[in-house]
Amino acid sequence: MTAQFIGYARVSSTGQSLDIQEAMLTEAGCRPIFAEKKSGRRASDREELARAIAHAREGDTLIVTRLDRLARSVIDLHQIIATLTEKGVAFRALQQSGIDTSTSAGKLLLTMLGAVAEFEADIRAERQKDGIEAAKAKGVYKGRPASIDAAAIQSALAAGETPAAVAKRLNIARSTVYRLKDAAPV
Repeated sequence: MTAQFIGYARVSSTGQSLDIQEAMLTEAGCRPIFAEKKSGRRASDREELARAIAHAREGDTLIVTRLDRLARSVIDLHQIIATLTEKGVAFRALQQSGIDTSTSAGKLLLTMLGAVAEFEADIRAERQKDGIEAAKAKGVYKGRPASIDAAAIQSALAAGETPAAVAKRLNIARSTVYRLKDAAPV
């Protein structure tokens, strides 16, 4: 069996397009290409990545367009690369041409850029948290509006409806009914 270039494409949200990544991977000779719309924070949540790794055989190369498409944490990155290495599968990032795990320099660059990618993700999360805190301090940020009306639950229970019936009618967990039954009115 001849070695394959296996492509993996990922975007974080359903509103984003995979088209550019898939075109680059196709141009690089990748067949097949595994693609998904999932957050890159944890590799364990990405089924198509798992399928791509399972599909890879000794001598194959897993290719992504950029390193951050594969992993956002150094731990995930090293675990993925260790799994690929154990299988005899190389890894390459098209837009970071120095990343090629078949070379020592490529392995070093991979580790350094993986740390930078994780740092960037952490900084972005910190900025978002700081922005939310500042908005809360100004009274602008109220959070997500409540999707469940505690008063409606309380009145249904007061009218004699059972917690199980309320939960079923509102399509919520029974534990939510119990949690909100004595809550202060919103």
